Amino acid sequence: MTSIKLTDNIYWIGAEVHSEDLFEGIWPTPKGVTLNAYVVKGDKTAVIELVREWGGASLTLLQNLKELGIAPKDINYIILNHLEPDHTGFTYTLRKLAPNAEIVCTEKGAALVNGFYGINDKVRNVKSGDTLNLGQGKELVFAEIPNVHWPETMVSFEKSTGILFSSDAFGSFGSFRGSIFDDEQPTANQPYWEAEMLRYYANIVATFSPSVLKAIDALGGLDVKMIAPSHGLIWRGAPKAVVNKYIRYANYNKDFAEPEVCVVWGSMYGNTEVMLSAVVKGIAQTGVPVKVHRVPNENVSFILADAYKSAGLVIGCPTYEYAMFPPMKYLMDILVKKHIWYKKAGYFGSFGWSGGALKDFNELSKNMHWDILDPITFKGYPTAEDLAKGEQMGNAIAQQVKDIPSKIKDEDY
Repeated sequence: MTSIKLTDNIYWIGAEVHSEDLFEGIWPTPKGVTLNAYVVKGDKTAVIELVREWGGASLTLLQNLKELGIAPKDINYIILNHLEPDHTGFTYTLRKLAPNAEIVCTEKGAALVNGFYGINDKVRNVKSGDTLNLGQGKELVFAEIPNVHWPETMVSFEKSTGILFSSDAFGSFGSFRGSIFDDEQPTANQPYWEAEMLRYYANIVATFSPSVLKAIDALGGLDVKMIAPSHGLIWRGAPKAVVNKYIRYANYNKDFAEPEVCVVWGSMYGNTEVMLSAVVKGIAQTGVPVKVHRVPNENVSFILADAYKSAGLVIGCPTYEYAMFPPMKYLMDILVKKHIWYKKAGYFGSFGWSGGALKDFNELSKNMHWDILDPITFKGYPTAEDLAKGEQMGNAIAQQVKDIPSKIKDEDY
């Protein structure tokens, strides 16, 4: 993509990446991901955020600068809101091309500039309330938002235009579909962006939800007219909508989430799969929406999004070598790490000689604030009585979540 004008003398200069490489080495991005970078021109020129050497992104950034008539040597400031390498991987090379540019970041960010790239000269540490005047009416104000989602993170706010360069806050997976702006998206694109934004939040940010809410409160005094994150759409038409989404997501691990049920199952020889049908039948009787995922056949990234969003969660898997089926154990470890809390939950599974999977389930879920129904375990193939219990469990969980009010509001769009 070529550079795109946000407003006078402020441009998007990032790149879209379509690659089988995994985001953070873990998460797939089959619909692509954007690495958003920006340039602000006054008497002096500042580049805000960078890219990493991924899918030609660094070359695209240089070409976009060239298109705007900006040579690297003309860059006065390289502003690094967040030091994770997907935003900063090009720092070492760009600094070689722009040796006089001053790097601007928080004090904790400066330690990472040195640690990642061996750069410790011409690095300016800033804190909340500090400003940088670029001339011609362009002035940046910095605000620290620690642990959204790294400790060194800050945002940059351009006062004259009201543009908030928000780093990973308010970001999303997914490549652009015709436009980088929210107000140029057709209604048909809303489900796409909601899904990619929720998955991004559940995968990347969920653990730090309390810090997200603190950051939103801290930024409440800014007159924000546009939000320009490091990934995903630029929110020009309805910046409040993306803030509302993030508030909603952040509250999913403070209380029960949406009135839906997520069922995750794995089976070695089909015995546990038989019980799956009974559980889902019980859920279906209530009319409550249900999402069903299988491990290890589906990537945890997509399962995590539905598990995070759903107030109901059912785990079904067999015992494997006296313990939980390993792919499910991995998923459960991720659920713990990402604070997938407050669920109306159930467990079912087959065993042979012992039922060690249930022991692991109980251990992993003990601090997750889950309301867990009586588990259903069965030796080998489930009996008719077992299946009746499975149907009852699915129905009971769905009934519990059915009356939970949805947190999705019209103003989210």
